[in-house]
Amino acid sequence: MKGKWSVIRLVILLVLVGVLYGFTHIRNQGRKLTGLDIHFTDENNPFITVSAVNKLLIQNEDSVTSITKETLVLKEMESRLLQNPMVRDAQVFVTVDGELGAKIEQRNPIARVADNPSYYVDEDGKKMPLSTVYAARVPIITGSSKTNFTELTPLLLAIRNDDFMNKSVVGIHKKRNGIIDFEMRKMDFNVRLGKMEDIDKKFQNFKAFYQKAKRDDKLTSYRLVDLQFGSQVVATKK
Repeated sequence: MKGKWSVIRLVILLVLVGVLYGFTHIRNQGRKLTGLDIHFTDENNPFITVSAVNKLLIQNEDSVTSITKETLVLKEMESRLLQNPMVRDAQVFVTVDGELGAKIEQRNPIARVADNPSYYVDEDGKKMPLSTVYAARVPIITGSSKTNFTELTPLLLAIRNDDFMNKSVVGIHKKRNGIIDFEMRKMDFNVRLGKMEDIDKKFQNFKAFYQKAKRDDKLTSYRLVDLQFGSQVVATKK
């Protein structure tokens, strides 16, 4: 008999716990959000404003504090954010304090294509529209391409990751035959990289040439520095 009462008490206890949990859950879902916390996870300047993110999250509501938890569909909010062309990744959540949180990773442009209209190439090798909020200081690409210059991504990343080249290269021109020329900052000569082969080696050769020409005070003597010929740098005088 004692065994039966123990089972009955356990069942009653479980029912009470379930009812209490359900009541608490319903009450919690009916509560309104207390605020909004938007955080950009990357170090880029903002290509999308907090205000724009706010609008994507709350849609037609007057403010985030007018939204109840039961009406939240976090996946839909994330989907709306990811549809923005400036957003690379997004996570939306509710904090223990009742705030709606959003972590935004922006896309990172590494070059700007001079076209009509102009656009960026991002670090994932994808076409990215210009931002009305901020203009990135990246090399300008001109020339010919059938793939929006996304084939230049390995070269663009190599330039970005090399401190000297990143500070020096301001323009990239790609010819129809695949030959690539650089326009350099504060230098009277252009640099011919050639095809996208042995990029790191060509960069090292150019930096060695630049340092020697600078020591010899001959930087203004050249109009073209050609890196196409293996370990040899061919400099054409004016």
